[in-house]
Amino acid sequence: MSDISQESVHAEEIRQIWALFRETEQERREGYKELREGYRELRELFQKTGKKVDDLTGKWGRFVEGMIAPGVERLFEERNIRVNTVYQHVRRRKDGKEIEIDILAIDGEYAVLIEAKSTLGTEDVREHLDRIGKFRYFFPEYADRSIVGAVAGIVIEENADRFAYKNGLFVIAQSGEAVKILNDSKFKPKQW
Repeated sequence: MSDISQESVHAEEIRQIWALFRETEQERREGYKELREGYRELRELFQKTGKKVDDLTGKWGRFVEGMIAPGVERLFEERNIRVNTVYQHVRRRKDGKEIEIDILAIDGEYAVLIEAKSTLGTEDVREHLDRIGKFRYFFPEYADRSIVGAVAGIVIEENADRFAYKNGLFVIAQSGEAVKILNDSKFKPKQW
């Protein structure tokens, strides 16, 4: 083969290689664009799903509180703790901090703080104990009351009830159509 024809073959091969590079680069860019679009759509889907889960969790939590709140006076009356006022979703801000109590039952002698969960775990109990410890700071108007705590759950994870009991909290659970205090009659609640 002559040098000229060999050069033209090489030139053609080089053009084909460059064309292949351009085509591959174009496909890579299009693939990257599709991938970015897919990630964006996935992020949007996660955000929407997260919002729906948060909404559902909030509604379920309010349902649990709604099951417990009507029976609070009766439940604690049975334990010689008389309360005559029951509040739900009590929230207060002070000095840039915030506290939220699911159910607050009070009278002249007691303030009962109840944390209500669809599924009650040990960590929920720890958080509620911390919340009870901060109660007087946020609610100085109840400084003269005996503070008593309780946790409630439709489902109670293993050991959460024992942990609450050992830390002086009442444990409230579903019992058929109603709710009841699970602590035995010997139980003495911690007073803060």
